[in-house]
Amino acid sequence: MESQKKYPKAYSVEFFPPKSAESAAKLRETYLQLAPLKPCFASVTFGAGGSTQERTFDTVREIKQETGIDVAPHLSCIGSTKDNIRRILNNYKAQNIRHLVALRGDMPSGMREAGEFRYANELVEFIRAETGDHFFIEVAAYPEFHPQAPSAQADLLNFKRKVEAGADAAITQYFYNPDAYFGFVESCEKLGLDLPIVPGIMPITNYTQLARFSDACGAEIPRWIRKRLEAFGDDAKSIRAFGLDITAKLCSDLLAAGAPGLHFYTMNQAGPTMTIWERLGIESKGSSPGKQ
Repeated sequence: MESQKKYPKAYSVEFFPPKSAESAAKLRETYLQLAPLKPCFASVTFGAGGSTQERTFDTVREIKQETGIDVAPHLSCIGSTKDNIRRILNNYKAQNIRHLVALRGDMPSGMREAGEFRYANELVEFIRAETGDHFFIEVAAYPEFHPQAPSAQADLLNFKRKVEAGADAAITQYFYNPDAYFGFVESCEKLGLDLPIVPGIMPITNYTQLARFSDACGAEIPRWIRKRLEAFGDDAKSIRAFGLDITAKLCSDLLAAGAPGLHFYTMNQAGPTMTIWERLGIESKGSSPGKQ
């Protein structure tokens, strides 16, 4: 963890674009509640489909205009073309967006060919070739390894390629076993990789939803946590209380060990993130690690 201790702590949040007027109102309420915490940036997820992309653009503009928070749009390349990615980059440059989360993404439904990009490192290389150092580029990291990776070593080497392509920082998939993160950072250090690797944090509020997400993305819910959550049955209040205790303890342990901040997957809800933020006594100054 020595490589992580020298970086200033950066606390950030993630939103996804709304799909209806009702969910748009909910998102606005959420980011206005979280804005006073002064996160250093807010990321906004991105889909491969055209309508999803437009919702991302609209959400990025809205959050930036309403709160002044640095916004880091996700940009996924699978199924896309260089011309399309170039247009998106120029769009963001015109809006003075200087922070991106560069991802491979999932293959759009019904599409068989990957397009002109196969992997995230190719996207990072393209962004650097097109825009130089204009963007501060975040990439994804998987402490428990990507579910499609053939091996742990292959996944580490894939991460190394993203870093060498020009990534500035990384955000991890969420996890609940801190040793997975510590082990991942140690493996990166052995490969000579030196960049902030910020833990992704998913507050536990809904066990059924969490189990479904975790099965899909390869994030392990430790057996003892699963059993405790299952024992609560439909007692949503108890699930939430236990989940917040577990997540806050995880965050505290990570920060104490030298993690360079936390990135909260809010699921467009303010309450859980605010509760954990306040329990930890986080005082974010709102300064982004990205380009100013």
